[in-house]
Amino acid sequence: IKMAGDSRSPDVDTDGSEKNEETEIVVNVGGVRQVFYGDNLNQYPETRLAELINCLSGGYDSIFSLCDDYDPGKREFYFDRDPDAFKCIIDVYYFGEIHMKKGICPICFKNEMEFWKVDLNFLDDCCKTHLSEKKEELEEIARRVQLILDDLGVDASESRWKRCQKYIWKFLEKPESSYPARVIAVLSFLFILISSVVMCVGTIPDLQVVDAEGNRMEHPTLDSIETACIGWFTMEYVLRLISSPNKFHFALSFMNIVDMLAILPFYVSLTLTHLGAKLMELSNVQQAVQALRIMRIARIFKLARHSSGLQTLTYALKRSFKELGLLLMYLAVGIFVFSALGYTMEQSHPETLFKSIPQSFWWAIITMTTVGYGDIYPKTTLGKLNAAISFLCGVIAIALPIHPIINNFVRYYNKQRVLETAAKHELELMELNSAEGKAASSKSELEDLTRGGKEGPFYSSRLKVSHSDTFIHLLSEEKHYRTRLQSCK
Repeated sequence: IKMAGDSRSPDVDTDGSEKNEETEIVVNVGGVRQVFYGDNLNQYPETRLAELINCLSGGYDSIFSLCDDYDPGKREFYFDRDPDAFKCIIDVYYFGEIHMKKGICPICFKNEMEFWKVDLNFLDDCCKTHLSEKKEELEEIARRVQLILDDLGVDASESRWKRCQKYIWKFLEKPESSYPARVIAVLSFLFILISSVVMCVGTIPDLQVVDAEGNRMEHPTLDSIETACIGWFTMEYVLRLISSPNKFHFALSFMNIVDMLAILPFYVSLTLTHLGAKLMELSNVQQAVQALRIMRIARIFKLARHSSGLQTLTYALKRSFKELGLLLMYLAVGIFVFSALGYTMEQSHPETLFKSIPQSFWWAIITMTTVGYGDIYPKTTLGKLNAAISFLCGVIAIALPIHPIINNFVRYYNKQRVLETAAKHELELMELNSAEGKAASSKSELEDLTRGGKEGPFYSSRLKVSHSDTFIHLLSEEKHYRTRLQSCK
């Protein structure tokens, strides 16, 4: 086997009598030999295998720019690549599409396709979906690692206010960062519970008081507790808004909108109570205040900020819109059909409760959902048979999408745990690489002193940039971290 530095030409036929379509080459990928013919490879001339057909007349420099080694006697090209991925990639020359085998990392397979210069559009749609999911996981891991690194890192060039702003943000938004932050999160959780309980208890007539005009109102003690809770929520929201790195994104976030809706009714009702009586009638002010007090139920959604279970449930419902849409469609069709049948079958009875089809919708809804209030019920034999069939169909329609929704919940919960573990592994590997880099740097400095400083720095720089073929690009672009991809294993 001749080396890459040899400038002599390989033993090939250059008289032009042999056509590329009849050329036969042997490719050895990781010990697996494959024989290819030019007519198949030239279907996609931009791929690496097709370029091997035309590189034989270009000398060894051209050959070794495409492969790792070459045997001119056997006309065999050697590649130190993944043979399993290669077996999938060569399907493009025979079937025009590529499928990934089960157990192959999608990111590594993408890198293999880029090496063989095969376009990703040849990948089947099901495999593209798998690849996009893996990319999303990588981006999520990179985002989590980056957040942790930003929390650990301290930029000395930043002003004191910037550092204070970051500390407040981490103190209020990340309970796992310190023990005091965890205490603040628990206090916020307790204030949410207390305010919700006070809102419910304040509606008990025995605990209400009567004002000078004879109207019932909340007990002053409960009102004071409510005011204290609102004061805590207001202080928390203002501090989070001031310390937020992106205030526009903060204001438009769903959970922050919920926080605003939980705080705003208190101040609006307070303003209407003290100033609204001068601008409008007292009865209108009381109605407006009562409507705003109902909006206090929005604060119960603040619990989702401190509950990973509620967040997982919310995400599972988002991913289950298709299944929920099918459920609503099944119920809508069933409600229309069974209400129309019920109205038709009950018209012969003199004491029928089915006055019209729209009125029968209510009966169909409570029957198909197996609630059955009993305010409307059939009295004829055919009507009872229709009711029996309707609630059986309702049970089946409700049970059908339950399993996919549960699967989405379990899949997302397990995925979050895997991502957390992968982020921790990335951090551990960064620490290990950092320690090895320091040791290598010390060794290179010693060799530099020994050899006069000609090769030491170059050797050190090569060690610092060495990395695996699969690393998180999002981290490497900004912070120059080179890490192995733990999530693909």
